[in-house]
Amino acid sequence: MTIACEDYRVDNTFDELMTSDGQPRPLARGLCDFISELGEQELSKRVAAVNAAIMASGITFTVYTEAGNIDRAWPFDVIPRIIDGREWARVESGLKQRLAALNLFISDIYNEQNIVRDGVFPFEVLQDSKNFRSACIGAMPRFGVWAHICGTDLVRHSDGEFYVLEDNLRVPSGVSYMLENRQLMKRLFPEVFGSYRIQPVDDYTAQLYDTLAALSPRPEQRPIIAVLTPGIFNSAYFEHSYLAQQMGAELVEGADLTVLADDCVYMKTIDGLQRVDVIYRRIDDDFIDPEVFRPDSCLGVPGLMRAWRAGNVGLANAPGSGVADDKVVYAFVPQMIEYYLGEEAILPNVPSYLCMYDKDRDYVLANLDKLVVKPANESGGYGMLIGPQSTSAERAKFAELIRANPRNYMAQPTLSLSTAPTLCEEGLAPRHLDLRPFVLQSSQLYVTAGGLTRVALRKGSLVVNSSQGGGSKDTWIVQGVQ
Repeated sequence: MTIACEDYRVDNTFDELMTSDGQPRPLARGLCDFISELGEQELSKRVAAVNAAIMASGITFTVYTEAGNIDRAWPFDVIPRIIDGREWARVESGLKQRLAALNLFISDIYNEQNIVRDGVFPFEVLQDSKNFRSACIGAMPRFGVWAHICGTDLVRHSDGEFYVLEDNLRVPSGVSYMLENRQLMKRLFPEVFGSYRIQPVDDYTAQLYDTLAALSPRPEQRPIIAVLTPGIFNSAYFEHSYLAQQMGAELVEGADLTVLADDCVYMKTIDGLQRVDVIYRRIDDDFIDPEVFRPDSCLGVPGLMRAWRAGNVGLANAPGSGVADDKVVYAFVPQMIEYYLGEEAILPNVPSYLCMYDKDRDYVLANLDKLVVKPANESGGYGMLIGPQSTSAERAKFAELIRANPRNYMAQPTLSLSTAPTLCEEGLAPRHLDLRPFVLQSSQLYVTAGGLTRVALRKGSLVVNSSQGGGSKDTWIVQGVQ
């Protein structure tokens, strides 16, 4: 196994740590020198210790596609991603701008719908939205904010620029792995942290607590906050329990809560009922309240929507937020930013083709071998067609799907995702990656310093999701080297 950075070869793409001529970028020099001096034997020993810590701590995720819904240890790569703090300042501003506009859009859609009347957002997109909730019409959550926690997926193209790939506004996951990655890196390479001024991420749970606490209908007293989980068999249960523990919040399932005649939510305890002020729900809209949505749901709380609409409980994210978590709606976010904020988008979208339009659909159908085709409301990397890696049979199948339901599909060019050195069996090798920062909004906006860098561990793969064989890295926002 070769771990010397001078033996690392960059593909024809942008590499986060190395230049095209095989030299470390300025902020990566110290890290590359350290890894080379550490040696293969010592690095292997430290990696083994970190993997043992992952197992001992129970840092896992669930793969539903495998028989028995297998819990797997979190796949962690030990070579961090480094981003210059000056570059990150612009990204942070763009993320805040984007979430502010998205929340104004959601609020408008459930109330006046001015953006539709003014012809900026097509009525037919809203009409066919799977995530528009009529039960939310006329509602106005505190601060006018619907999506309080957003995970925005960014990719860096071969031109070196960051692009927004998609917005996750329903129940975005992964932040616990971001936090654990940092703790693992401190254990793995403590020496390096003395050489780099790395922006901390440890304050996220405190920021999340403040974001949720601001939603309490009883601001005069310390709020009772609960994390509502589907239960231990959910793929993100580790994260649910982790965040509840870190915030000092209650971890509850639907059966632990009840709504009484006063339209308030109560938690069942051994000392009796205790009122709950804020719920950070990790359950999809369809299952949160069987009185309003799916009547067969055993995961939610009957009457929860009544309590929320009465203003007696804060819900994050608010029901109905998913109307903006749609890959077709995504294409209109730059127009939303201009419409609501009077500004140009700081972060560009990836160019997109909407199959609902005849011209776009004709282009997509003629170029399926070159494009990435996505369904409007899938997640986790499922349901996509990656054209250059597809078979003729797969392309024929997608052509039928697009013709049958054009509103449900959009397409984008196959980007040359940036790479970073990743420790593989053959040593350091380039692997493609993306980045999911987390943005919070209630009374104020907050962006994590970096986020969860997800890595496509399979050679040549562009799919970074853990459920599809991906892993992750720690992300360093660095102000310079000491």
